Amino acid sequence: MQQAKFLKGNLLRHITVMSLTSSVGLMAVFAVDFIDMVFIAMLGKEELAAAVGYAGAILFFTTSFNIGIAIAAGALVARALGAGDHVLARQQASNALIWGGVFSALFAVVIWIYLSPLVSLLGANGRAHDLAVDYLKIIVPTLPLLLMGMAGGAILRAHGDARRAMMATIAGGLVNAVLDPILIFGLNMELTGAALASAASRVAVAVFALGPIFRHHGGLERPPLSLFIAGLAPIFAISFPAILTQLATPVGQAFVTRAMAEFGEDAVAGMAIIARMSPLAFGTIFALSGAVGPIVGQNYGAGNFARVRRAFWDALLFTGIFVAVMTAILFALRTHVAALFDADGTALTLIYLFCGPLALAFFFNGAIFVANASFNNLGRPFNSTWLNWGRNTIGTIPLVWLGAHFYGASGALIGQAVGGVIFGIFAIWLARRVIAEVEATGGAPKGPGLFQRQARQIILAFSRR
Repeated sequence: MQQAKFLKGNLLRHITVMSLTSSVGLMAVFAVDFIDMVFIAMLGKEELAAAVGYAGAILFFTTSFNIGIAIAAGALVARALGAGDHVLARQQASNALIWGGVFSALFAVVIWIYLSPLVSLLGANGRAHDLAVDYLKIIVPTLPLLLMGMAGGAILRAHGDARRAMMATIAGGLVNAVLDPILIFGLNMELTGAALASAASRVAVAVFALGPIFRHHGGLERPPLSLFIAGLAPIFAISFPAILTQLATPVGQAFVTRAMAEFGEDAVAGMAIIARMSPLAFGTIFALSGAVGPIVGQNYGAGNFARVRRAFWDALLFTGIFVAVMTAILFALRTHVAALFDADGTALTLIYLFCGPLALAFFFNGAIFVANASFNNLGRPFNSTWLNWGRNTIGTIPLVWLGAHFYGASGALIGQAVGGVIFGIFAIWLARRVIAEVEATGGAPKGPGLFQRQARQIILAFSRR
């Protein structure tokens, strides 16, 4: 039986390849989202752009559900592969896809039924409300397809097949980018055309993510009924806190945006520009969680804690090198970036601040991503939840308020960065402690965590058959 990919070889190289390939797929998504907004803005109808904004808020929450299931699928498959049990790996993949598909479909039905009140809850009314509901009525039913694509990509990365996972995301982006102008302008379908293009892209991602699992990684395997039923526990144990983790970020960002609004439209515009630059400049750092997770998971499954520790430190080394290089590039291009957005006043000040010292603070965001990946794959997913909520509440709100009070809009941005530094350092300390605890206890969680105990027991029972 072929050994799991990440149990041997240079870990820094594995991390680099996984991060860079994952980031290409992520940036394809960011680019398509940007293109969507450009096409819709070209229609010159404000209510269309507003409708997309309202719909985007709801789609964020639905996507968070899928991200949680995908993290669970990747972690469970990687552990089984690390333990050398390829049959269990296929069964865990089947479990995650079946249970994820069922709950995703039920979730989609509930969201679809309550679309109108949900959009109203966001403050939408009139024509923008109706357009947002119509847009979501097309996209929400494809939520299970998005789940299949995201979970399929996570399973591919668990096998170390980051290239095919990347190609699935790119395929979806290409479908969206090609269909957008045809449906929006060519067939004059406007927002309905954008929704249909997004739905088609989800079909493409699902097909291109699931196909290689069957062609190159042994496909799926029907689990015994006992494993299928018991398998819900570890999926829930990992996915539930992962979903809560995803929901923390918009809370902190909403407060920062509100703080910026106190200093006028220039400040909000500068913040919006930075928000669009960050994922493009640091997409590789955003991809770290998905890249490092399978490496940690496989070596954890194999009981090789020396490589787990080495993977953690090599991921931090990679983060430091990448952030330093990208900061230098941003600093060199800061005048061109400002000119691209025709920024002046406060917006210009914020862009220059970000394209300099504050960009270096992204190292600590990267440290949080690496720690989260370690927690999720070592059976401690709630650590990610508490860490992210802490970062986006006590690590954001008071510091942004103090910074804004004393130094204006620039102070708000600095306060947010300082919170990242504090929690990044804490994440490194906590991850080291968790790795040591897991090694000392053989993976058994401390305390009465029912779902964590069940998850561990199921994995051990079926990997020792």
